Amino acid sequence: MIELKQRVALINKIHLFNGLKEDQLASIAVKFDEREVPANQTVFKRGDKPEGFYVIFKGKVNVMRPRDKRDEEVLIWLVAGDYFGEEALVENRNRSATITTSENTTLLFLSRQHFNELLVKYPNLKPNFMVAIKSHKLARATKFDWLGPKEIIYFVARRHKLRLYQALVVPFLSLAVPLGLFAWGALVSAVTPIALGVLALLFILGWGIWNAIDWSNDYYIVTNQRVIWLEKVVGLYDSREEAPLSSILSVGVETDQLGRILDFGNVIVRTFVGRLEFDYVDHPNQAAEMIREYWERIKSITTVSQKEVMKNTILQKLGRPVEKKKEPELPPIFTADNALAKQPLWWVAFKGVFTLRAEDAGKVIYHKHWIVFLEQAWQPILITLGMFALQVWRGIILFNSTTESFFHRNPAGALRPDTITVALPMLSLPVIAWLIWEYVDWKNDMFLLTPEEIFDIDRKPFGKEEKRAAQLESILSISYKREGIIPSLFNYGTVEITVGGSKFDFQDVADPASVQADINRRRMVRIAQKNENAGKDDRERFATWIAAYHENIDSFDAPVKKPAESTTDQQTAMNTQPNTPMNIDGPASD
Repeated sequence: MIELKQRVALINKIHLFNGLKEDQLASIAVKFDEREVPANQTVFKRGDKPEGFYVIFKGKVNVMRPRDKRDEEVLIWLVAGDYFGEEALVENRNRSATITTSENTTLLFLSRQHFNELLVKYPNLKPNFMVAIKSHKLARATKFDWLGPKEIIYFVARRHKLRLYQALVVPFLSLAVPLGLFAWGALVSAVTPIALGVLALLFILGWGIWNAIDWSNDYYIVTNQRVIWLEKVVGLYDSREEAPLSSILSVGVETDQLGRILDFGNVIVRTFVGRLEFDYVDHPNQAAEMIREYWERIKSITTVSQKEVMKNTILQKLGRPVEKKKEPELPPIFTADNALAKQPLWWVAFKGVFTLRAEDAGKVIYHKHWIVFLEQAWQPILITLGMFALQVWRGIILFNSTTESFFHRNPAGALRPDTITVALPMLSLPVIAWLIWEYVDWKNDMFLLTPEEIFDIDRKPFGKEEKRAAQLESILSISYKREGIIPSLFNYGTVEITVGGSKFDFQDVADPASVQADINRRRMVRIAQKNENAGKDDRERFATWIAAYHENIDSFDAPVKKPAESTTDQQTAMNTQPNTPMNIDGPASD
């Protein structure tokens, strides 16, 4: 039976009930019914009528939706402190997903009647639910390929629509230009103004659509691991800045008068290295509370994890069995190409020469994009191609000539090759050496990711080598940028890594979003390992004391016996008594 105090503590941590006092929370908590659901059971199915709202007190559930007509796939899973079932109740529709338990789960259930009464009695809670519902819908409608396999989106939002309207003001006013051209063409019965008006109209419509797409490409995201600001300008700019939840110092809200009227503002997330600003967010106070909730949850999970480690250490000292903990799952970093054997040998060789990302004994090696090599080596490449073209051209001339050939006799009668045909390869040798030097220089610039560290290595052929390294757990923030049409077209950019007071730049790497995700996943695994090993000596020493106490607890609980006094001790006691007169015959007389 879950006590009322525990219920109040649970729902007080959920952002949906933000703004309520403790006595109000208690009046709500008593209306929740406790439900024990075994593992692999269905809580409700997609299409069912909503009967209530659920909060997970203990356990884990899967949120599933149809993948095809015969099967369903798990979208996300929810754990203790999460909630579900509110969308269908608020929007008065059938369930949109199937919920099943993946382990024995304890749920707190609020009936539909009590849920409706809750929103009527406390109307200030309605925006909290609306922010959560809007966020869940946007998360389902948008696919982010860079998410980790166990990463769950809790909050996602775009900028307020006011920003979209502001971006469309100028295109809208510009419609006066094609309208004026159409009017001019109609008045003078000319085709040219009308044609120009059509072109202007198409340009303005394209401009407006581009602004709308640009607005829709910016996201603010909170997952169970990190806070993310995703920004993209179509064809020109693409960046993702993020910070782990554990690095957050504070969460605040900034609004102006217009923002307070229309309920939008800036959510400021301050971290060790700066701040992430979610500007023009709908319902900013509710969004900030959601971020705070999951930030606090990460801190409590860390505390529970440390207690679990201490418990297991004590059990080991006592010789008790300890349930083996699963190691943190590291997703595969390099996916083998199953179709490689079917590809032409020349293409396999080309891919080997210009491999941009490879795995070697648990290490991931990144090279700069091959476009960077072309930018560095375009001169020797062009000269080499020119030499080759001249060689082909000379061969064609000799082949078609009736007076010249590849070999001809000199005045002495000896055969000698064509001078130009021989000279061109000889002249090409220095250029080819130049090209090879540029290739080796490009290949020597690499970025290395190991399970413990990151490395930035820059080595010149026959020259100096520079190497910078940092521990993964020292990383405070990671972001990436793709700036310009060419980087956006060929998908390469710079990954910026903040470590203490310095920065590492993985410049011009292919698919920077994947590089960022790789570093972030390995960083999370490394931190988990470090947390588990932190204070190991202190835990061992403390566990030894606890084990020693437990093994000798019977002797500690036994009653203490008073040792018997010896004859010598009695004599000593008598000798220490003060001298007093002794009356053998009776009391002394006056």
